Amino acid sequence: MKNIILLLGPVRTGKTTLGGLLSEHLGLPQVSLDQIRWRYYSEIGYDVGLAQTIRQRGGFLALMLYWQLFDAYSVERVLAEHSNCVIDFGAGVGVYESQEQFARVKRTLAAYRNVFLILPSADRRESLQILRERDEEPPPDLNFDFNAHFLAHHGYYDLAKFTIYTKGRTPAESCAEIVALAGGQTSDA
Repeated sequence: MKNIILLLGPVRTGKTTLGGLLSEHLGLPQVSLDQIRWRYYSEIGYDVGLAQTIRQRGGFLALMLYWQLFDAYSVERVLAEHSNCVIDFGAGVGVYESQEQFARVKRTLAAYRNVFLILPSADRRESLQILRERDEEPPPDLNFDFNAHFLAHHGYYDLAKFTIYTKGRTPAESCAEIVALAGGQTSDA
């Protein structure tokens, strides 16, 4: 049986920080999909040159839409390749404009018990304000509020089995809540 904790959430919500704390607390390795997804993307034809052209012509939003073509595969691959770990997914994982991509990721995550959505607050407007304050250097060609879209989209809420609200809590307290909700263990049963 795989022991795994999966962390979802918008940009600057603390997924990587919590992943590190959980990794240390549980004695499991941490895997950040943002660090390894390029290898998975390239397995199915991701074109760096095309990505650069898309960004030059359409900006960061167009680039993110191109990345979405490869995301479901990267989620499948990271879960097939890693067990007994904590995985923090990139901010876009779970929020897809394609219903086909979303359904594919939903099928993939359905078997996993410990899928946590990390948000600052239960109030979406408050979460958005907190996340905006944390994002000191958004991409210069960003002409779209990704976190507003991510928070309004159904994806995270449909995929997560648990939601952790971090406002007013230390990362260690949020980590302890995740461990408690996971039943003190991380079995996928």
